[in-house]
Amino acid sequence: MTSDHLVILNELAQELKALETGIAWFSSLNPAEQGQVLRELSNYCIQAHPSQEETAESIRRAGLRPTHTPAMLITRPGLPEQLNKIIHLPQAERITSFRLLIALLGIADMRRRLQDCINGCNHPWHHL
Repeated sequence: MTSDHLVILNELAQELKALETGIAWFSSLNPAEQGQVLRELSNYCIQAHPSQEETAESIRRAGLRPTHTPAMLITRPGLPEQLNKIIHLPQAERITSFRLLIALLGIADMRRRLQDCINGCNHPWHHL
C-alpha cells in the first residue's frame, strides 16, 4: 500500500475527510487494489484491538443494517477470522465492508490514541 493510501485511510478514520469522499476514492480503485485496501484496513483494525461495544457502534456509524453481511460477521466471536471473511466477500459487498472497517478503525483507534498513545507512541499512522 502506498503512503498516500495510508494517509487517506487515516484521514477517513479520524473523520478529517468525508466518508463519501473515501467511498468515491475506494470505488475508483480496481478490484485488486480494493482488496489490498480492505486487507490493510483489517490489519489496522486488529492492531487497534476493538471491543465488542466498538464493533457494535461501528455498524451504526457506518450506516449499515445489522443484517448486512459484514455487520453480521463482525459481531461474531473471533475478530481476526471474521475480518478475514469480510475482506473476502464478493465484489458487491466491498463498499459496505469498506464503510464498516473505516468506522471500526475510527472508533477503536480514537480510544487507543486517548488511552494508550496520549503521551506518544510508535504507531506510524499516528504521526502522519
